[in-house]
Amino acid sequence: MLRGFRKLRIETERMTLRPPIHSDFRPWSKLRAQSVDYLTPWEPAWAEDHLTRKAFTNRVYWAQRSVSGGTALPLFLIRRSDEALLGAITLDNIRRGPAQSGTLGYWTGEPFARNGYMREAITAVVHHAFTRLDLSRIEAACLPENAASRGLLETSGFKYEGVAQSYLQINDRWRTHVLYAALRGDRRGKVPTAERA
Repeated sequence: MLRGFRKLRIETERMTLRPPIHSDFRPWSKLRAQSVDYLTPWEPAWAEDHLTRKAFTNRVYWAQRSVSGGTALPLFLIRRSDEALLGAITLDNIRRGPAQSGTLGYWTGEPFARNGYMREAITAVVHHAFTRLDLSRIEAACLPENAASRGLLETSGFKYEGVAQSYLQINDRWRTHVLYAALRGDRRGKVPTAERA
């Protein structure tokens, strides 16, 4: 079960993207605690035990099951120069059959924000999803006022698709989100080729 999990690595210019492991607990909990004011306006409310070792252990086991079952791709961003944990990106809700799609979520620790790390990670994960997982559509959603996340998605090749009312609970309130998607072989916005009669 764990062989594929342990071998899963996506290399980018500056980072290794890999699933979480038990020894990540201290750097993960430290970075999340250090970034609490930066992250909580944009995320679902943290459970009371969010930063505990037990909750993190459950997260690692969920990651193992998700990768093995092909339902999600939860990855930590590890900077190769110093092995620092920078954040995480997850391709979740992977749907097969006629859908061939997944949903992207991500966070960066405050000390590492605005350095292009997440753009690098999104580019790599989307490429992996289209070429290795054979997905056709990657979706993402964020709060309308989250200008940084919207800009990140737009510069990563995602296109705005609309609004979802009461999409997720953020800080214990149902919040409307804006929806984006990246399509394999995307031709939106391109002039269609004239067909011969």
